Amino acid sequence: MDEPAHSGRDGHAGRPGAGGSRGGVGRAAWRAGRIVLAAYLCWCLVLSACQSSMIFPRFAAGPALPEGAMPRGVERWWLDAGDGVRVEAWYFAPAGVGSARAPAAVIFHGNGELIDHVTDYAQWYQRRGFAVLMPEYRGYGRSGGAPSERAIVEDARAFHARLLARPEVDGSRVVFHGRSLGAAVAAQVAAEHAPAALVLESPFVSINAMASRYMVPGFLVRHPFRTDRVLPKLGRPVLILHSTEDEIVPYSHGRRLHEMTPGSKLVDLSGSHNGALSEQPQYWASVEALLRESGVEN
Repeated sequence: MDEPAHSGRDGHAGRPGAGGSRGGVGRAAWRAGRIVLAAYLCWCLVLSACQSSMIFPRFAAGPALPEGAMPRGVERWWLDAGDGVRVEAWYFAPAGVGSARAPAAVIFHGNGELIDHVTDYAQWYQRRGFAVLMPEYRGYGRSGGAPSERAIVEDARAFHARLLARPEVDGSRVVFHGRSLGAAVAAQVAAEHAPAALVLESPFVSINAMASRYMVPGFLVRHPFRTDRVLPKLGRPVLILHSTEDEIVPYSHGRRLHEMTPGSKLVDLSGSHNGALSEQPQYWASVEALLRESGVEN
């Protein structure tokens, strides 16, 4: 008796084109993956190329004060850097200290500001008898050159050394006070010349950590500002002021820095990143407490 006829040698004979269908899906997935990878690489390259203008948006900082409108009592210092760039700083001598040497505050502004715009910080310290130094950043305001982490920190260290050489300044009672990018600059200067106390408003952990929010790998970051590498081993009183509603530098950055810094204090504020946080009453009350506890202010 004859064997029954079979339609094919395997179970797929009744589904013509199944293998080709699977191959087509695989090729489509491969093409889609290549497109996604290419888009991601382009994204990283664009952000890498633009990072200096994003970290240092100096042209959006607004106009500098005209020459005839400088604050009363300011001394304009100029640093002639080794690369031929001239950088400005403002210095306010302490008032009414007599023969005693005064404490000093070094104020570092945010990346969208000039020293011209943060004189209210200087005035608060001046009223307490402090000398005040406000270094400008390269490429900002009346200062020449282009900003970078290395150049800004080196310039600030040079101005700080000049401050310590002033006979009216008590070099053992200096506080650094930085806002946003200025907090990162303050931390990097403190890594080599530790102040008696450090005030950080709206600080970020590092530029690497900020870049990771946009899926940019850390090796592409040219200005890392690794505050997280400075604070844990600084060994100085640190006050961190951060808004829980900060839309630019998330509050989690301030909290992480607080958690990794022994003996630091974290004060929660409210409002936007650029929402005049210093006008909240607990802001300066916390700074005043730090100055007393650290011995900067007697």
